[in-house]
Amino acid sequence: MLASLLQVALGGAVGASLRYLASVGAVRLIGHGFPWATLFVNVLGSLAMGALVALLAQKDATRFAPLLMTGLLGGFTTFSAFSLDAVTLYERGQIGAAASYVTASVVLSIAALFAGMALMKGALQ
Repeated sequence: MLASLLQVALGGAVGASLRYLASVGAVRLIGHGFPWATLFVNVLGSLAMGALVALLAQKDATRFAPLLMTGLLGGFTTFSAFSLDAVTLYERGQIGAAASYVTASVVLSIAALFAGMALMKGALQ
């Protein structure tokens, strides 16, 4: 139990740091206004989650799930930040942008998870 907890803590620290860097980079590249960084990390994290699910299952390596899935990707993806971004857009009166953001986040993240699984399963064959 302690080993798993340490894996989650280490992975979470790395994932959260990567999320911060992605947010800073997105603001510098694109600017403020629409939460592109949050959308990006959630879709990328879903792609990675799909790939990891397939890889860890195929390689019988689920012992790395606490580090990689719960820790790294849990720290990297930003569902709470996603929720805040959606509400902020709504409260600014940007109802269409809020709806588009929520729809794009959910649809693209689920699609990315399927894509990650398919890519990894294809690579492992």
